[in-house]
This record gives sequence, C-alpha cells and structure tokens, in this order.
Amino acid sequence: MEFNHKSILLEESTKFLLADKNGIYVDCTLGGGGHSVELARHLEERALLIGIDRDKDAINAAKEQLQDKVRCRMVFVKENFKNLIQILDSMNIDKIDGIFFDLGVSSYQLDNPERGFSYMCDGPLDMRMDMEAELDARYVVNYYKEDELADIILRYGEERWGKRIAQFIATKRLEKPITTTWQLVKIIKMAIPRGARQNGPHPAKRTFQAIRIEVNGELGTLENTMRNAVNRLKSGGRIGIITFHSLEDRIIKRTFTALAKGCICPPQLPVCACGKKPFLQKTGSIVPSENEIENNPRARSARLRYAIKI
Repeated sequence: MEFNHKSILLEESTKFLLADKNGIYVDCTLGGGGHSVELARHLEERALLIGIDRDKDAINAAKEQLQDKVRCRMVFVKENFKNLIQILDSMNIDKIDGIFFDLGVSSYQLDNPERGFSYMCDGPLDMRMDMEAELDARYVVNYYKEDELADIILRYGEERWGKRIAQFIATKRLEKPITTTWQLVKIIKMAIPRGARQNGPHPAKRTFQAIRIEVNGELGTLENTMRNAVNRLKSGGRIGIITFHSLEDRIIKRTFTALAKGCICPPQLPVCACGKKPFLQKTGSIVPSENEIENNPRARSARLRYAIKI
C-alpha cells in the first residue's frame, strides 16, 4: 500500500517554524514527509533537516519524497522521538533552530487494514507504530487484566462505558482470542447500550484510541520530551506541536504554560527568591480553517501549539 498522508496545518506550521534558512531543524514525526517537504522547500544548502520516525514505512516514503528533491542536507533516523537527546548527541548537535511534532496516527496507518489502527475496516489487531516493537493491541486486549483494561479505556479514551467494555472483552476472550479489529468493534458495540450509540462518534473510537496510546506509550514521556526539545532550542528557536485529542493537548498546554512562567514566589514576597526564569515566549495555538476541515475531515480535532525560546 502506498504511503499517503495529507498533512494538516502545513502552511501555518512551516511559516512559524522557519527562523533561519540555514539552520538546523528536527521533524520528530516524519510520517510521509509532508511537513518536512514543505519546510525543506524554504531551506538553503547549508541547512540540516533531521527526520525522525519509528515507522520504517514512513522513513522509506519520506526518503522518496525528499532525497534528491531538496537543497538542504537531510538525515533520516528510525527511532522514537522520546530519545531526542540521544539522537542529537550522537550527531554532535547541541542546539537547533526549530523542532516539530505531529502527534497521532498518519492517514497511511489508519487506512492500511494490515496495521490494525482502524475500526472502519477489518484487519489484525496490531496498532504498533513501530512494527518491530513487542507490545501490540492483540496482547493488550487478550492478556491485560480486566481492571487494567478498564483503567486504560477510561483514562486514555475518556470512555464513560470503559468498565463495561472491559467486562465484555474479558468475557468474550474466554471463548476464543480476540485477534481482529472487527471482532473488537463487535464486542464494543455489544457493551455500549443502543441508546448511547445513536449520537456522537463511532462507538469504538475512544476505545481504539486508548489501546493505541497504551501500545505505543504515546503519553507517558510526552512532557519530558517537550522539555528536552525546548532545552535544545537556540535562543529564538521555535517549537510547534500538532495535537489531535484532549489528553495530549492538555499535556502540551500545561508544559508550555510552566515553561513560560517566571517567578513562582508567593505574591507577598517583596523580591524574587526562587530565581526561576521563563524559557518560552509568544506561546499560542492555531486550529484548521473551515476550508481545510472540509477538504480533510481528519483535521477537525487538530490544534497547532507553538512557542519561541527566550
């Protein structure tokens, strides 16, 4: 299957990130290379663009998109972006000019039934962004304890029927292993009362999101990764993150707010005693236009959060 992914907030994110046309930039979620291609179009020969992704299909697709088609230097790294510090250290890079994250799942991963991310088509219950990783959705669904499953679905999916869905899964897997996406969808639909399935998103959406987050460890290291990224920015360097659901967006917003805050002394103190200085300025966010949402419905829940290093 061809790696197709329609990049969201492409012009807005590129325009914000570009500070120095000869600088060093990192795309931590390379995907099919959409954002990197657009950024590279504006970079000069001396610039360096580092593309990171844990999906080898994404790396291969991006290489085809970028190699021999851009002026700047390119380096592709198959790795988890949580290891950003180690990646930069291995390349003897101390500071960078811009860094970008497009969180969530690519269109290719969603649309490819063999990857097991989608509740809209049948496929193996997988959901791994890195196909070489050990933990997959099949293991989570079949071997996690019922209370662990319920906690994941409630916490990561914010699914009000999480406990009931976990109960149904635990009962059904005793009959036979749950190995396909449609098996899981059928169980979720049975667990959620008919009246609660009449309105709102697909009944399996939140549960699939929760299991995907657990399989790929998407939230556990997110705040630390953002702090590491900001630490590696030059003065005036820029960071942009596109989020797609409330959990990750809250983490980014909270982290940016903390990094943009200076003194944390009690207000009654006449002078600052903590010595804390802000790291970020000009934090803000952008959402897709109605026109972009109309042309790409998957953009509806997206939000670009951005900031500049002081």
